Amino acid sequence: MLSKETRKLKTHIMLTQIINGKILTPQGWLKDGSVLISDSKILEVTNCDLAVVGATLIDAKGMYIVPGGVEIHVHGGGGRDFMEGTEEAFRAAVATHMKHGTTSIFPTLSSSTIPMIRAAAETTEKLMAEKDSPVLGLHLEGHYFNMKMAGGQIPENIKNPDPEEYIPLLEETHCIKRWDAAPELPGAMQFGKYIAAKGILPSVAHTQAEFEDIRTAYEAGYTHATHFYNAMPGFHKRREYKYEGTVESIYLLDDMTVEVVADGIHVPPTILRLVYKIKGVERTCLITDALACADSDSKEAFDPRVIIEDGVCKLADHSALAGSIATMDRLIRTVVQKAEIPLEDAVRMASETPARIMGVYDRKGSLQKGKDADIIVMDEDLKIRAVWAMGKLVPETDTLS
Repeated sequence: MLSKETRKLKTHIMLTQIINGKILTPQGWLKDGSVLISDSKILEVTNCDLAVVGATLIDAKGMYIVPGGVEIHVHGGGGRDFMEGTEEAFRAAVATHMKHGTTSIFPTLSSSTIPMIRAAAETTEKLMAEKDSPVLGLHLEGHYFNMKMAGGQIPENIKNPDPEEYIPLLEETHCIKRWDAAPELPGAMQFGKYIAAKGILPSVAHTQAEFEDIRTAYEAGYTHATHFYNAMPGFHKRREYKYEGTVESIYLLDDMTVEVVADGIHVPPTILRLVYKIKGVERTCLITDALACADSDSKEAFDPRVIIEDGVCKLADHSALAGSIATMDRLIRTVVQKAEIPLEDAVRMASETPARIMGVYDRKGSLQKGKDADIIVMDEDLKIRAVWAMGKLVPETDTLS
């Protein structure tokens, strides 16, 4: 039933009521209920679909009503890359991903120079300060990586952790929420402890670390693994002896969270199923790791060495994948249709789990009373039919009527 406060609401508040859909709540699917949005917040998620006086009624026509995607690893889209650092580039890339169901975003920089990081941080802080902004913080993928596992990263920018570099940067900026590094590098444990103490998430990436390094790293604050299975070795032989890789080491740490590029190419569907089976919904999140070419007519990436082929970004010499052209809706479709994972779990891995990992689950990642009104409607084919971010319909997404 609708609460007494809801029934008494004055009509001058902007009310939107989404009815006639299958609503995903933390308790499971709710049929024949409604989601009531007041300005930028969810006012009620209820099993009653009686029209509320003064509310704009949206008929979901039996489709799925699910939480908006929380994207914690994305480099660009719509022809623009976050490494450009400009407001124009940021706005264009963010708007591109929002059309595909991403309602919260942590723009990501590949291994960059300190001036590039400062420029992107300045833009991020400006966007974060705006009302109802989808931008929640900056993610630095690098540049403290193992050169042997550089993959699609720009090698000239890669080095060991340098406190004379990262300490001043973190004292002057306030938007960096996650920073990835290879834990086996000299100074990486000190770096992890320092940033974790500042509330920044250290994540294991572009690494050859084996179990002891991973266990020590986890204790130092590296509780997450970047694009799991990519830019890290699995089980391998050296001469006649066998060794666990980074992958198995991460599996052995039960509470370590992972993210997977769920485009069906970076990690094959069988491995997506394996990650889901071992790590589970609450420890696995979906990422696009998308480059500028995602949802773009442009075939050019920020890095001139990168080409697009077979629906993925790769280095022109075919030595490594370099990023995806995926969007949030494609991740959900791939996980459900190719890896045969239930829709509710796919959606949770795209919303609830990343929100928990980044510490924003108090307001993002699920359809609950009092949370931000970040909502997507998907049809039976899991195509986007409408997106609301902070209670506002995202332009060009409403194809319900």
